Amino acid sequence: MTLRIHNTLTGRVEVFRPIEAGRVSFYTCGPTVYDYAHIGNFRSFLAADVLRRWLESPLCGRVDPSGEPAGDRGEGGYKVTQVMNITDVGHMVDDSGADGGGDDKMEAARKRLLEGKKSGKLPQGVGNEFDPDDPSAIADYYAAAFVEDARALGLRVVRDAEDDPSLMPRPTREIRGMLEMILSLIDGGHAYVGSDGVVYFDTQSYPDYGKLSGNTLDKIRSGAGGRVDEATQGIKKHPADFMLWKPDPRHLMRWDPALVLADDAGLAAKAKRLGLREGYPGWHIECSVMAAARLGTEIDLHSGGEDNIFPHHECEIAQSRCAFGTEFFAHYWFHARFLFVEGAKMSKSKGNFFTVRDLMGKGFAPDAIRLELIKTHYRSNANFTEQGLRDSARMIARWREFVKKAEGGVDGGDGGVRDAATNAFASAMNDDLNIAGAIGVVNTWINSTLAPTRGDARVMAWFDGVFGVLNRESVVGSRGSDAGGDAEIDALVRARDEARKAKNWAESDRIRDELAARGIEIKDAPGGATWERKASL
Repeated sequence: MTLRIHNTLTGRVEVFRPIEAGRVSFYTCGPTVYDYAHIGNFRSFLAADVLRRWLESPLCGRVDPSGEPAGDRGEGGYKVTQVMNITDVGHMVDDSGADGGGDDKMEAARKRLLEGKKSGKLPQGVGNEFDPDDPSAIADYYAAAFVEDARALGLRVVRDAEDDPSLMPRPTREIRGMLEMILSLIDGGHAYVGSDGVVYFDTQSYPDYGKLSGNTLDKIRSGAGGRVDEATQGIKKHPADFMLWKPDPRHLMRWDPALVLADDAGLAAKAKRLGLREGYPGWHIECSVMAAARLGTEIDLHSGGEDNIFPHHECEIAQSRCAFGTEFFAHYWFHARFLFVEGAKMSKSKGNFFTVRDLMGKGFAPDAIRLELIKTHYRSNANFTEQGLRDSARMIARWREFVKKAEGGVDGGDGGVRDAATNAFASAMNDDLNIAGAIGVVNTWINSTLAPTRGDARVMAWFDGVFGVLNRESVVGSRGSDAGGDAEIDALVRARDEARKAKNWAESDRIRDELAARGIEIKDAPGGATWERKASL
């Protein structure tokens, strides 16, 4: 059985066929680094990571571009090149419309951090020398935080980017490519400069607009979904036309096209003749350019959250196909659905809005967080719960204990049972990434294997190559925690030990109560007290 996956572009579950034999090009819409990425963001990123891991797994039988089998089990898997962008300009606070609305998210971050600096409440690890008026400093801080969180949760693209930074590009470093693409679209009759100086994509020049999302030009013209921007209807040729480049002297980051293109006199003159003024790129053009720069003009896979389908991905397809003259931008579109927390939509006002470092600060380990975020099928809304986190942690502990016993066992074992489990696991994953089914296969196999062998340990390593949890941390660091760093907690526990030795029970109780208020549980032992964080949402 070969991999069958749901393609948002067609609305069907289809056999996955690569463009190039043995290789897969994969672009993932990454975070906008104006704040910490939350667990809803990571649900989408991890769904893409699971897809990538399955494509690379030796258990994933390869097919060639015609769909014919190209590898046996143990020799399967593809060479995947995955790119994930780090957006640092052009993503507006209100991104439900094609042009966005409100401030750039980086401007929103600037305002928030300025207030934080005034009140002495800058993010953890940020010193008073931090300049909120420097957008590069903001982007660098939150990009580093994202990479730290993503590494803790095992995103392979982050590991790859350590050796090849081009796999995690930033729009601010790709402005020239965006201007070149914009000029190409204007030359091809697919874009125009409005009377407001904004460069718009001409959606009427692209008959397939709306094919991904169902938001056709007729629906948008009639105002379906509130997509019509009344203020610019008189400027645009059609209400669906979307921004590629916007002049704005007030924007936090802006570029002069003539200067960016200065080393090519022809392009610089063309930009000047067309009236392109100092400004910044639209959000959609960024991903088209970054994907093409690293992966080529036609790619196998493109992923994101379901909120990216429209307008972001619809606009990406339109401008990419028109700029490059290709039948496809991406052959398969992969979208994860939303994450709820304890049955409710995430909201800071409800107190159920969490980042990865929030959860780690509350005592939950990266391995359990990862499993809890991936164990629901990507096309179903997931409900993230405290009980689910505890169940995930217990499941991982059982898997680790099984591997420990298996590695200490003999060679051999029941190969028939092992093969049956392997085939059932592959069948589940090939069925549109039925990860819940795959987890069920693993648990049934472990329960029936009372004397695991080293052969079983090797198979479990194959399975965990997809889950990605057994090599994650099962202990919790202190990032983002209100409880303080490990060194501070250690010092308080030692102080309590000294107070107990001195029979200063009042001081001992005071320290114990202080630690308890921080979510730290003390366990007294003859050799000295130990501590752990009490995991709780």
